[in-house]
Formats: sequence, structure tokens, C-alpha cells
Amino acid sequence: MQSIAIVLLGIVGMILGWFVYSKFIATKIFKLDDKFITPAHTEEDGKDFVPTNKVVLWGHHFTSVAGAAPIVGPAIAVYWGWVPAVLWVVFGTIFFAGVHDMGALWASARNKGKSMGALSEGVIGKRSRALFMIVIFLVLLMVNAVFGVVIAKSFVSQPNAVFPAWTAIAVALIIGQLLKRNFSLIPLCIVGIFVLYASVYAGSYIPISLPETMFGLADTANWIIILFIYAAIASLLPVWMLLQPRDFINGMQLLVGLFLLYGAVFFALPDITAPAFNTQTAVDSPSLIPLLFVTIACGAVSGFHGIVASGTSSKQLDKESDARFVGYLGAVGEGSLALITIVAVSGVAFAASPEEWHEVYSHLGAGSVSAFISGGAALIHQGWGLSESFSSTILAVMVVLFAGTTMDSGVRLQRYIIQEWGDIYKISALRNGLIATLVAVACCLLLAFGAGGSSGSGGMIIWPLFGSTNQILASLTLLVISVMLIKLGRPAKYTLIPMSFVLVMAFFAGIIKLKEYYIEGNYLLVFLDAVVLIVSVLVMLEAWSVVSKVRAGKTKLED
Repeated sequence: MQSIAIVLLGIVGMILGWFVYSKFIATKIFKLDDKFITPAHTEEDGKDFVPTNKVVLWGHHFTSVAGAAPIVGPAIAVYWGWVPAVLWVVFGTIFFAGVHDMGALWASARNKGKSMGALSEGVIGKRSRALFMIVIFLVLLMVNAVFGVVIAKSFVSQPNAVFPAWTAIAVALIIGQLLKRNFSLIPLCIVGIFVLYASVYAGSYIPISLPETMFGLADTANWIIILFIYAAIASLLPVWMLLQPRDFINGMQLLVGLFLLYGAVFFALPDITAPAFNTQTAVDSPSLIPLLFVTIACGAVSGFHGIVASGTSSKQLDKESDARFVGYLGAVGEGSLALITIVAVSGVAFAASPEEWHEVYSHLGAGSVSAFISGGAALIHQGWGLSESFSSTILAVMVVLFAGTTMDSGVRLQRYIIQEWGDIYKISALRNGLIATLVAVACCLLLAFGAGGSSGSGGMIIWPLFGSTNQILASLTLLVISVMLIKLGRPAKYTLIPMSFVLVMAFFAGIIKLKEYYIEGNYLLVFLDAVVLIVSVLVMLEAWSVVSKVRAGKTKLED
């Protein structure tokens, strides 16, 4: 029965956040104004800048920021106990993630759809722009290289998921063409979801695998190459053709998945076997503070969200008021996924007794996507009576499709960053979309195969940096938004308080990791971690200088 209490706490809290807090922030702090003409209209090019229905844009934004992170993070963080995980997800969604995502959309839209790194020049200064964009590019490089590995390994371990994953792309292409011809969204959505789940059922009878060795590479490595070829093509297509409909369909299938999981909780009424606070952690386990706040990023607050919000979503914002629906409600959707993940890996459906749970969660890092799939499938089986095999296929496809949409958007975002560098440093070749895409993919493959050899898993080498780097990026995004508010003479405490908390936790975690990497002799991670920490300090100092000038009345931002 504890599971019901967890679910109700989360749902009620997020509903209040949406109807009360987000409305206050949107109208009183950001002052979203539909009289303002968004970049989707002023810069419309039919490719990247495209005015988009807010529901479709929500689907794109939500599935792009979600990926596998709101599953992986909470499924790991339950190690410290379900209470701290639940509290951080619920309060993080309401007061941190929603404000961060909506704010990034607003800030970017007010600056011609520029990325947070590029627009920081006008808000803070040129030096901060260069430093900011380095951190952004590093985060994107990690996400793209690692998600390529995650999807490839999922295809190898779950060949039943291959057919529905690629079918979803074909369905999205068809829906994109039909929407362009003004077909009604709701019927297309219903048909799309039906075809997607029919392909999931068919996939259980049509497992697709690559040969274990082909062209001198293992099957995982060949999948990685195929995925990056696809991502390169997808990043060059107009957003309406593939990215928007694919993400929208994935968003709808996630809603179906959430309906199944939350419904199963109310039908099965499962007990929680995980401890509220884990007192049996391993001797060498890191402390809950600050590691909890970088382990659960997506699902509470994440710097990657700011990259997506200012990279693709702001370029498709039809009306400025849509930033609340797309940004805040997108964060609520992700928080709800993180919350049900905690329930799935904490209840009797996952482990029948506390002893059984402790056997799985014997150390930090145990329990991840596999724990969510197995626990979620058992929960759906208990609540709805669907077979565990079919249920696990549904959840595996959901994870793969989420990771795939994040990778699609990630490569496109890398292209934007490289093109912005071309504009900033007057390198005409980098302004070309094709060349910028090839450079982005080449960087990912160089990391994947250059550092990881023929396995293509090189991104995993720098992945340990993601947690603290991603959260430092979130604090820097909130910093830029705060400086904009201060320049406009508006209250900034609603962004400064979350920024300060996230920065302290992420910086503290970065210091702890820096020591660990040095003791392990991993000097590459020592160097990169040190760079990120130093960059964050320099940007903060630049921002403080600007704020001091504002208070002295020497500078101002036009409303």
C-alpha cells in the first residue's frame, strides 16, 4: 500500500505545480506574452525554424529530453532509499526542472532562438559564451556517444525491439507528410499508436539480429555505425518531416506506458520492499549528499534540458505562452516517469522481500534499465494480467525509442553548436549544415572507436563525468536566466535559489569525483573534470561582474 501513497504524493504535488506554481512563474516572472513574435515566425525556414502546434512540440521536447535518463537515474538512486529519491523527484520537478525548462525556452525565444551558450554572450559576455559552449558540446558528445552504445546493446540483447524501433521511424515519416497536408492530428495519433503497438507484438515473432561479426566488427559496433548514419540523415531533414512526428508518437506511447504502470499500481496495490532509508549500504559507498542530486538529473532537473529547449524547441515555439505547456509540462511528464520507476524497482513486483531487494542493490550502480524493465513488467503483469514477456517488450521498446529520439535531437543540437561556432568565428565551412553534421558525427565516432577500439564503446570512458557536468550545466542555464531577469528588473530568487542549490551539489560532487579519478590514475577524467569545474567558476565570476554593474545602474536589458 505504500506505493499508493508515493504515487498520490507525486501526482498531487505535480498537479499543484502545473496549475499554481507554473502559472505564477509564467505570468509574474517570465511574463510570457503572445504579442511577442517568436523566432519560429521571424526566422521561419521550413527546416529548423517551424511554428508548431504546442501538443506536437511538447511531444518532441519531452521525448528528446527524457531518453533513458529518468529511468536509469532513479533506478540507481533508490540504493540510498526510496524516500530521498521520491522527495528529490517531486520537489525537483515542481521547483527546479519546470522553471529551468520553461525559462530556457523563454530566454532562447527572446534571443532569436540561440542556444544557451550563444545567447550568454549578450546576457553575460563573450568569455562566458566560449566557456559555456565548451561545456554544452562536451555534454552532447557524451550523450550521443553513450546513447549509441546503449541502443546498440539493447538491439543485441533484445532483438524483439529492433522491428518496432525502425517501424516507428517509418510511421513518423508518413505522419509527418500527412500533417503537412493538414490531416487531423487526433486520428493520426490513434492510428500511429495502434501501428506502433502492433509492431511491438509483431516484433516478438520477428527478432532481428546482425551477424556476430561483420566487416571485421562485432554486431554492437555495426549497430553503432548504422545508428549514427541514421542520426546524421535525421538531423538534416526538416523537423516537420521526421523529428516532430517521431517524437510526438513516442510521447504518446510513453503516455500509454505510464497509464499501464500507474494503473497497475492502483489495481495491484503492491507493497514496497525497498527501505525508506538504506542503512545497509556498502562500506565504500559514496554519501547520499551530494551524489543523489547528480545521480537523479532527468526527472528532477537536468542541464541537457536547457540544450534541447534552447536548441530545437525554441525554434518551433508558435506562441511565447506555449513555453509553459512545452517546458513545464514536459518536466512534469519526465518527473512522472521517474516517480513510477522508483515504484517499479522498490516494490514486491521487483523483489518479494527486503532481503531479496538488498541482494540486487548490494552496491551503488546495481539496478538500472534492466531493473526497471523486469520490475515494471512484473508490475504490469500483476495489475493488468498481461504476460511478463510482452510487458517487458513494451518497456524495452519504450526505452530504446526514448534513447533514439534523444540521440536524434542530440546530433541535430551538435550541428547547431558547430554552425554557431562557424558564425561566431567566421568559418564559412562550419556554417554549412551538411559539413557541420559530418563534423558532429565524426567527433562522436572518433570518441566511440578512437577511445573504445573496435567495440565502439569509447563514450563510456568519459560517461562518469556526465552527472556532475550535466548538473553544473543546469546551474549555468539558471544563472543566465537569472541575469536576464535581474537586468529586466524582475524577481530572480525563483531561479537563483534552484541555481545555487544545484551548483553547490554538482560542484561538491565534481570535487569528490576529481579525487576518485586521481586515486584511480584516470588522468583523462581528472583533466576533463578540472576543466568543467574551472569553467563553471569563471562563468559565475563573469555573471557576478555583470550583476554588480546592473546594480550600479551601468547596464540594462530591454524588455
